[in-house]
Amino acid sequence: MSRFHDELESLHQELLKMSALVEEAIFLSVKSLVERDVALAEKVLAQDDLLDEMELNIEGKCLQLMALQQPVAKDLRRLGTMLKIVTDLERMADHAVDIAKATIKLQNEPYPKPLIDIPKLAGIVQEMVHASIEAYIRQDAELAYQTAKKDDEVDALFKKIFNDLVDIMTQDRSKTAAGTQLLMVAQFLERIGDHATNLNEWVIYMVTGKIPELNK
Repeated sequence: MSRFHDELESLHQELLKMSALVEEAIFLSVKSLVERDVALAEKVLAQDDLLDEMELNIEGKCLQLMALQQPVAKDLRRLGTMLKIVTDLERMADHAVDIAKATIKLQNEPYPKPLIDIPKLAGIVQEMVHASIEAYIRQDAELAYQTAKKDDEVDALFKKIFNDLVDIMTQDRSKTAAGTQLLMVAQFLERIGDHATNLNEWVIYMVTGKIPELNK
């Protein structure tokens, strides 16, 4: 294996480490909300700087390889895909932080309704994120296509959560503060789903050389 491909493989491994930490951040942020665990939320916040640093490190190495090694088209696509994926991963992590912050803001507020649909939404989104990363690892365009289709399910459930919470807040103004925070949590989860769909687009590009428009 050439030095270039050694460095490419090293980058791939760094990206996988980052993706595992991002998946963990999403899981812990939702768990902190469901269990009302402020310490868990603070753990998510504490890890954010590390993920920002990992993003910058991977980006820098990708750009350096592109500039110095003049890779062939297939390898160039892979590097370009890594650049795009790392950006989406970092934004997913930012939304996990946003959810953790909502947990902290809600610590003394009763939830306006039992948390049923938000954990369900989180479960679908977490499945999407995991499958998107699997599609990248396997270089599996078909898995990427199938995973992206779940975004419609995410959007439909988000709409239901939005409508339910707006109805509750309209009927009882005392629930507005907590209801607004939960609305934002649902929106953060929906955006994580959008970033997972972006990730699938880049996997398909890496494999086929064509960029589909999956995130409509």
